[in-house]
Amino acid sequence: MRADDLILVSVDDHLVEPPTMFDQHIPLRFRDRAPKVVRDDSGSDVWTFDGSVIPNIGLNAVAGRPKHEYGTEPTAFDEMRPGCFDVHERVKDMNAGGVLASMCFPSFPGFAGRLFAACDDDALKLAVTRAYNDWHIDEWAGSYPGRFIPMALPILWDPELAADEVARNAAKGCHSLTFTENPAALGYPSFHDAHWDPLWSACCDNDVVVSVHLGSSGKLVVTAPDAPMDVMITLQPMNICQAAADLLWSRVLREFPAIRFALSEGGTGWIPYFLDRADRTYDMHHQWTGQDFGSRLPSEVFREHFLTCFISDPVGLRLRDMIGLDNIAWECDYPHSDSSWPHAPEELAAFADGIPDDEINKIAYENACRWYQFDPFIYRAKAASNVRALRAESAGHDVAIKSMDKGRFERRVPSAAEIAANATA
Repeated sequence: MRADDLILVSVDDHLVEPPTMFDQHIPLRFRDRAPKVVRDDSGSDVWTFDGSVIPNIGLNAVAGRPKHEYGTEPTAFDEMRPGCFDVHERVKDMNAGGVLASMCFPSFPGFAGRLFAACDDDALKLAVTRAYNDWHIDEWAGSYPGRFIPMALPILWDPELAADEVARNAAKGCHSLTFTENPAALGYPSFHDAHWDPLWSACCDNDVVVSVHLGSSGKLVVTAPDAPMDVMITLQPMNICQAAADLLWSRVLREFPAIRFALSEGGTGWIPYFLDRADRTYDMHHQWTGQDFGSRLPSEVFREHFLTCFISDPVGLRLRDMIGLDNIAWECDYPHSDSSWPHAPEELAAFADGIPDDEINKIAYENACRWYQFDPFIYRAKAASNVRALRAESAGHDVAIKSMDKGRFERRVPSAAEIAANATA
């Protein structure tokens, strides 16, 4: 299939929250205590909440910048493409990149909302989490129906409240819950504990996919404090591999047969070996470990419950039959440093050369729409949804690579340990 003919729905993009996001959604009594953006002495824009200061990390918003400027220094909003934080400019960037629809993970609260959960005031953290979800569903996604798969933050500290919030958001059409890859790393009960059962029940009852993003536990795989940054970046998919193993062998899949998980930004090339290893582990050890999948293999159970996704994964595409054609989705990862925006369609078409069109369509958009109960074609015809048509809508939109470096920071390559520290801050 040619790049221009692709229809693309990305199941993993990101947004940088705009400073005004809480203005219309936080109850009046909490307005003075809601998260706020301030400019610090270095000229960086940082979020403040409940005594914490959260910088905008450069790698989170480098779309449109030259690769030699990638880094981890704090950034200001005027150093980012407006599409990082302005939904109207985001849609223009999506059009220019040929992306029909996008699911956007949060930034400053953490991928699973752990910043809000750490607040000591139960009423405040509940109000802030719900206000974030209302902004994301009603304002960000709601501004352009059919262009965004809405996603909600979890209420991590109380599984009953979490279940209520899942139902509340599902009633507004939200069928994706971002969640941590390892709750135990955040000080909560693990996936193996019945603590989370009310949440799993609510997700099953409301057809909500639990979207598990790498790094959402605040833990990244780091081999040594002085390891080069490249080690941590290379090993990032291992965070998702660990989460997949934890969930596959947990009681959750057996006791909640309708539960579904998405392994976000974890790639796919490792999955065939992972499934082979799981099947052999079961064959060799289940009689003494007590695991029981009945007449099925772990690999078969995996394909019932897990959606995987990739940015650029030619190995995974070659092994697609071993993964499961119904279990693979595509992601753009805009505006992060792994994204190929605005040339992602050309990259995917090159890697998918020779793959039948019906298989590419599953991977490029059909699986995402089915898993997340999302139908963009209510709002536009398929003929107006491909890369060619979308780019025509934003013809002339500037996507040139531009330097944003204002010389405020000394350029250097941080260590993997520094990045890990930022992830857990």
